[in-house]
Amino acid sequence: MTTIRIDRLRRSYGTVRAVDDISLTVGHGELFTLLGPSGCGKTTLLRMIAGFNEVESGDIWFGEERIDLLPAHKRNIGMVFQNYAIFPNMTVEANVAYGLRARKVPPADIGARVAQALARVRLQDYGPRRPHELSGGQLQRVAIARALVVEPAVLLFDEPLSNLDAQLRVEMRVEIRQLQQSLGITAIYVTHDQEEALAISDRIAVLRSGKVEQVGAPEEIYHQPQTAFVAEFLGGTNMLRGVAGPYDGTRTEVMVGGVRMFAQGRVAPAGSPLMLSIRPELLSLSKEPHGIQLEARLQLREFLGPIQRLHTALPDGTPLRVSALSGQALPAGIGDMLCLSYDPAQIIVFPSTS
Repeated sequence: MTTIRIDRLRRSYGTVRAVDDISLTVGHGELFTLLGPSGCGKTTLLRMIAGFNEVESGDIWFGEERIDLLPAHKRNIGMVFQNYAIFPNMTVEANVAYGLRARKVPPADIGARVAQALARVRLQDYGPRRPHELSGGQLQRVAIARALVVEPAVLLFDEPLSNLDAQLRVEMRVEIRQLQQSLGITAIYVTHDQEEALAISDRIAVLRSGKVEQVGAPEEIYHQPQTAFVAEFLGGTNMLRGVAGPYDGTRTEVMVGGVRMFAQGRVAPAGSPLMLSIRPELLSLSKEPHGIQLEARLQLREFLGPIQRLHTALPDGTPLRVSALSGQALPAGIGDMLCLSYDPAQIIVFPSTS
């Protein structure tokens, strides 16, 4: 069983701390995603685990073995790169066999192992082909087969789908997840795509400026973000600046954008500046005021297939996004006021950043 333990890992480039005292544990058979914007340190961290970037301080363990002192080729990893890293002058089967030959696997064993790896990625009939005869998705499958054929303890993915079109990305992420689960292999996956991370991960670490902001299951991070950065980055949210008002024993009144809103519980003393987070899909359209509601002026409607995104504004001009099913009729036109209902328990409150 292969667990991964990262203990107080650091890596700097000049004055920039790319990986800043990060500690993480990845369980055996887990698909663990490093998620964050460009420059947050996720790829640097992955390359340190792989042995391609030097560790400045801290250590990395695979099970009971410390591996950060080992050269990359002795770490028993398979890695899938963003740009495939396929040799264009070799056939598919030669590409997949490359790692086995480098490890001096007996030639008699190579053919069977290559065939098994290609079958796992549904390319069993593609061995004689050249890379230029394959689609982007097929090339990525070859890269995955090449990583699997060496029977690694750990599988690393560095933004493997970023070069594919939107539909193929969805198809390939499903295949990667199903393959990882069927093999029961421990995997670390790097991406900046929030939807991709939510869809395939057992757990996610959200990184920012070389540090871990939050670690948790996708549902936990999405619905219970611990910081304003996580709330905004993961899936998008309405982040509203407000001031706490009186507490009525159940809810705290908050003035936001010229309207009254309510948050569940006593969130702060009256007069305290706050940031409220409410996701667009948690605001529902109402023809008539009912329950807890607010009004906002409709400014723009975007049709996005299954959903429609409504851009509205509060009385002081504060923008407020609303997501609704595309078949739902709008009770108002552009420039009119919309009545929006919400549940105060779904409002998340953060300290003001000002």
